[in-house]
Parts: sequence; structure tokens; C-alpha cells
Amino acid sequence: MALLLLAPASCVSSSKPAARPVPQPIPAPLPTARAPIPAGRDPEVRIGLLVGAGIVSVGGGAALAVTQPDGSHLWMIPAGETWQVATAGNGFTMASRGWTSSSLESVTLAPNDPGAAVMVNGRPYRGLAVILRDGIGLTVVNRLGMESYLPGVISAEMGRRDPGDREALRAQAVVSRTYALRNLGRWKAQGFDLTGTVSDQVYSGLTGETAEGRVAVADTRGQVLTYQGAPIDAFFYSTCGGHTAEGSEVFKGAARPYLRSVADQAGDGSVYCSISPRYRWREEWTGDALQSILQRSLPPVAGVRSEDVHQVTDLRVTRRTRSGRVDQLAIGLGGPEIKVEGPAIRQVLRLASGEPLRSNAFTLVAAGAGQRVTHLTVDGMGAGHGVGFCQWGAVGRARAGQRFEQIVEAYFPGTTLERRY
Repeated sequence: MALLLLAPASCVSSSKPAARPVPQPIPAPLPTARAPIPAGRDPEVRIGLLVGAGIVSVGGGAALAVTQPDGSHLWMIPAGETWQVATAGNGFTMASRGWTSSSLESVTLAPNDPGAAVMVNGRPYRGLAVILRDGIGLTVVNRLGMESYLPGVISAEMGRRDPGDREALRAQAVVSRTYALRNLGRWKAQGFDLTGTVSDQVYSGLTGETAEGRVAVADTRGQVLTYQGAPIDAFFYSTCGGHTAEGSEVFKGAARPYLRSVADQAGDGSVYCSISPRYRWREEWTGDALQSILQRSLPPVAGVRSEDVHQVTDLRVTRRTRSGRVDQLAIGLGGPEIKVEGPAIRQVLRLASGEPLRSNAFTLVAAGAGQRVTHLTVDGMGAGHGVGFCQWGAVGRARAGQRFEQIVEAYFPGTTLERRY
């Protein structure tokens, strides 16, 4: 739920003109979709796996039918074979064993065996794959039923969990289903509903599925959270740090009655998400490191030229939200102070790795403030934007004996758990 990043660099080939594609053999038997998830009448969802790719490899454990948008049959990709798809002018071609197709604009790949997987760049997915020519390369979309999609989300978002955490997985299944249903068509102009990244929710396909994730999806089939009859804005993140944030603190226009700040605490005062490795953390920068970070991060955020960041004279918190998160940061560069607000603060105070600061819930100490900051220490709480569902808090609540119905009600007060199909 951050900036649009549809495909990691490792999934997208170079955009330079490619030599004639050479099909690559598959060295081992391909995985199947294992236990089929009943399709029922759940809605179809389209997940953008790649955008702007130069070359994509496709294949399957079973033969794949290649069809055009009007349904007309083109070819059959034999079971276990890998074909290469590459941009060509305003379209793309498919190639295998020295043969290259004429230019295409869109194709659908469907397994002959519904229980088999479609392979995209070596990763297996349930359902169908659609390949489109976009403005700069290839868009690859995974089309499948909602209940077939969710196991690849729950497991990617929550990882492998112990049996005692099953109620947290069920809660995540409800939240992820609600998010997906609410946001169907979000990226319609690009040919899909949702991305497979943190721009929406992480989706790993068949590879990342776990048995416990599939069970959680089946146990909560069709159940979503609603408010006044409509699916809610089901935001979620890693760790709240003890208090969730109000929706309007982070997302413009997200002043919802059910997105309010709540204490993530048990009756004895203990914090449910304190089991998270990101519950409390510290980051430090030398004066030189801070200057270097701000030279890279401030220009796109505050309109400051990188050459203007030659000395950091001050850095202090000037405003907090109702939940205690930093809402405004003042940065002195020897001239007028620069004010950075809201979510942009995490983008400005980046780590040495380039990652944004874990959360806006922090305190800071700037040594040398008023003359030249020589050292900055930030002590923080939690990870993520803090609005709605706290994943580690859900695990803590599950271990304390709460059922998934109680967990989702705690983070989205005033909502209704409803079965939609």
C-alpha cells in the first residue's frame, strides 16, 4: 500500500533489444496446484505480476492452450516446455526451439488440467496467465478466483505459523479478502485489479503457499468485513508498537469510523504486538551520513536541490498526531527551515540500506542541533503505517486465546463480519 512497484528488478529482463530468444529446458518436474481450492461462485481477481518486462518465460506442468482475446486458439505449449515471450515493435512474439511467432498484442495461457500451474519466469501460479503489450514492455496478469488467490497472499504476508497462531491467519484471510474485494478494478487502466506487491498486498503464487494458509482461507471462505453494507478499507501492516493510528493520520480522505486509534493492549497492560522483532528499535546516523541521506531523499520530497544540503543545522519534531506519531519534522540547512509532513517523513529519514524508516512512531535526539548536527539517534516503535490491522498484534491476540472474529473487531471497531458468497 505504498508506491507502485509492480515487479522486482530480478523479475524483469533488460529493456535493451534482445537477441533471438532461446527456449530453456525445465530441469525438474513442475509443481502442480496440489489440493485444488473449490472455485464456487467467488469473484475472479486479476493480479499484475509484471509490468514493463522485456522478456518473459512461460510454461506449465500440463499443456497450455494459447488463445487470443476473442477466444480463438493459436497454439498449444507442450507440458514441461518453456517458451520465451519478447517485445517486438508495438507487439510481442512467442518463441520456441528456433520458431518465432508473428507479432501479437494479447494472449491468454490456460492449462489443459485445471489443477496444474502456469509458470511465469519460473514461478508457478494457479489459474490463467494473460500477456499484454504495455507502453514500455510486457504486462503479465494472473487471472484466478478469489479463494485460489488468497493462499498465496496469506502465506506471503504472515509466513509459516505455528498451530497456535491459526486464528491470526484466519483474521488475515478475512482482512486480505476484504481488501481485495474492496479494490477490484483499482488498476483497471493497466489491465488488472491489484498488484502482487506492497502497493496492494504481497502475493507469492503457488510457491509461497503453506498448508496452514490454505486452511485459514477455507475456514473463512467468503467472509469479509463491512460497514453500512459495503466492504471496508481494510488496511494492514506489520507492527503498531502499542497503538494503532487513525486513518486520516496517514491516508488522505480515510477518516472512517472504523479506522480509529486503538490501544493494542491486554487487560494487564501488556502489548499484544510486543512479540514482534520490530516492536522497539533504534537507528543512528553520523552527521556526515545524515547529510548524505538527506541529499538523496529531500529533493524529491521537499523540492530542495541536493547541493543545498551541505550542512544540517537542526532536526526536530514539531507536530505529532493524536496517536503520538510524528506528523511534522523540521530540518535546518542553514537557511529557512524545511518542513516534512506525514508519510513523507519515513521516506526522508532513510536507512543506510536505502529503506525508509520503519514507522512514524519515534523520538529523536540530534546532537549539535543549533549549530551542526553531528549525530542523530532515533528510537522507534513498530513497523508500517499503523492504520487498521496489526499483523503481529493479531498473532499475540491469537496466542492469548482470541478468535479471529474478536481480532478483526478489535482493529476495525464497529464493522460487521459478513459472508458474501
